[in-house]
Amino acid sequence: MKFADMDRLMRAYEEALDQSIPPRIWIVVRLDGRSFSNFTQRVQLEKPFDPRLRNAMIETTKRLMECGFRSIYGYIESDEISILFDRDDDTFKRKTRKWISILAGEASAAFTHTFQHPAIFDARICPLPDLDTCLDYFRWRQTDSSRNSIGAYGYWTLRKQGKSRSQATKTLHGLNLEEKILFLRQNGINHKEIPLWQRFGVGLSWQETEKVGFNPVTQKKTVTQRRQLTPHLDLPVGDDYAQFIQKIIAQSSMG
Repeated sequence: MKFADMDRLMRAYEEALDQSIPPRIWIVVRLDGRSFSNFTQRVQLEKPFDPRLRNAMIETTKRLMECGFRSIYGYIESDEISILFDRDDDTFKRKTRKWISILAGEASAAFTHTFQHPAIFDARICPLPDLDTCLDYFRWRQTDSSRNSIGAYGYWTLRKQGKSRSQATKTLHGLNLEEKILFLRQNGINHKEIPLWQRFGVGLSWQETEKVGFNPVTQKKTVTQRRQLTPHLDLPVGDDYAQFIQKIIAQSSMG
């Protein structure tokens, strides 16, 4: 078989399962750390939340938002990252295999470099039909963050009291959300006083900033505008959070 014929045949097999996100569909990519419960034990992180992990996740998210796609907003809860991209982002012709493989690889490499310990992320694409669904998506993830925060504090409270993994998990499994909150209060933990980033996650958005420099030719100060990613450790909640993201999206369309 001639090379040209073989090349055509093999590429047909290679691309047989390719899919692309249709135009005018919003794209969110969600990434999760693989086996991070084991990872946190290996590197001896503080439980249930460690600022070192938070900072590494922020740096990883920055890398993902700067690596060539048209990102708008990033959200972090624990070892999970969600990124909203411009609705008209046509990078790699919106092929899902390219987006998933590149972003998962970028996250794994960036986190490993930042934390100086090997870590792997998987990725999935969430095609969303309209702006309201995008806002609902991030409200969903933030609600999940709050619920997981309550569960994490409850689990590690039990572990520190001498319960085994299975005992702590079984105890919490039988409690509803209000009962878990009550359990924390009975053990001296008011969930409403826990740092906001532990309860509601961390957001990242592009902000316009001024950079002051000096022109040696004119001997005058120069001021230039530049975009940089800014972390938000005190996110609003509920409807206010939806309005917060909607404003970020509106600003990105004007940029």
